[in-house]
Amino acid sequence: MIETPRLLLRRFRPGDAPVLGAYRSDPDIARYQVWSSPLTLEEAAETVRGYAEAQPDDPGWFQYAIELQADGRLIGDLGVNLHENRLQADIGFTLAPAHHGHGYATEAVQAVISHLVAQGLHRFAAYCDARNTASIRVLERTGFRLEGHAIEAELIRGEWTDTYTFGLLARHWKDSAPSPALFA
Repeated sequence: MIETPRLLLRRFRPGDAPVLGAYRSDPDIARYQVWSSPLTLEEAAETVRGYAEAQPDDPGWFQYAIELQADGRLIGDLGVNLHENRLQADIGFTLAPAHHGHGYATEAVQAVISHLVAQGLHRFAAYCDARNTASIRVLERTGFRLEGHAIEAELIRGEWTDTYTFGLLARHWKDSAPSPALFA
């Protein structure tokens, strides 16, 4: 659906369930997330079914599967929560641990933001556990600005955690967007 030189952001398929279940069950990944973990294979399959049925142009969450172009391997997911006004969206992303540190999350976020800005979206938001320094770096590299810090705002796995709110306006993206050749 959205292609970069290294990635394909596509709909989820039934065969993705074992991989999604594995990385979402990893304690180091789940630590910063509100979803239930670990996921059984049945729960992962049900999650993938729900993702596959969603429509990217409808308000609500649409989850892209992030696939490596080189070998067709699923390496993560990126969610877009399109608001009812179809002018704003929230984003979130998760990568399997083996694929951290290669710029894939940044590349995926850049591709989705470029796609949505071209469709006329005005504003993007992202919410992040304040301890999740890797995700914070991805958001900053992508042009998001820190807009808020909520103290002990989320109860995650029995622990109250601080949350950062990030925002990005389409006009700021257009001023600093990567070269269109990146997404050829």
